[in-house]
Amino acid sequence: MEAGYNPRTVEEVFRDFKGRRAGLIKALTTDVEEFFQQCDPDKENLCLYGFPSEQWEVNLPAEEVPPEVPEPALGINFARDGMQEKDWLSLVAVHSDAWLLAVAFYFGARFGFDKADRKRLFNMINDLPTVFEVVTGAAKKQQKEKSSVSNHSSNKSKSNSKSRPPETQGKYSKAQPKDDEEGLDEEEEDEHGETLCGACGENYASDEFWICCDVCEKWFHGKCVKITPARAEHIKQYKCPSCSNKRARP
Repeated sequence: MEAGYNPRTVEEVFRDFKGRRAGLIKALTTDVEEFFQQCDPDKENLCLYGFPSEQWEVNLPAEEVPPEVPEPALGINFARDGMQEKDWLSLVAVHSDAWLLAVAFYFGARFGFDKADRKRLFNMINDLPTVFEVVTGAAKKQQKEKSSVSNHSSNKSKSNSKSRPPETQGKYSKAQPKDDEEGLDEEEEDEHGETLCGACGENYASDEFWICCDVCEKWFHGKCVKITPARAEHIKQYKCPSCSNKRARP
């Protein structure tokens, strides 16, 4: 499916992993309605593929045996109507995590990564929340717990701060430092760095535009949900793609 594409260093394999992971997370969150429709139980065995370009695709497995790279879980479409949608998405997420690791360590084995390289690759991968954790919201809980532990040891204790970007702009945050608040940027980064984007699963950063869904209260990078700061000015109640699709479905 991706003949000739061979990342050879730990950094290249990790970049490949991150791209595929972002594509899979997009399928299971931002593009979930489209993904649901494509997993038609009346079709043959289907797989969910994530690509290094951060895109995803539902397709039949590779025809050659054995395939060039490990294949994702087969037949995810058959379980679609036999389970609660939330449980089905969680199941696909778990299989996607297993596939991502398989592909990364396939490249590692193929290009002779030694023990130190394999360990470094795994540690880099392990620093990111799994697809399952992002899809089920478990990543946020873990980040909250982690930050509350680290906050105890920090020199200024934060009283019960919520794990979300600042609300200086209402439900969306441009997170741009103001002239009269020089120290705010650093504090914001520290306090809200544990917040994850509901679409790509990456962390909050103070130099990025974020918007919060008024329905599920998840935060998203503006770029991930195609909302610009200018457009956000005119949105009275923002609904993320996932919440909008839930309303639209009969």
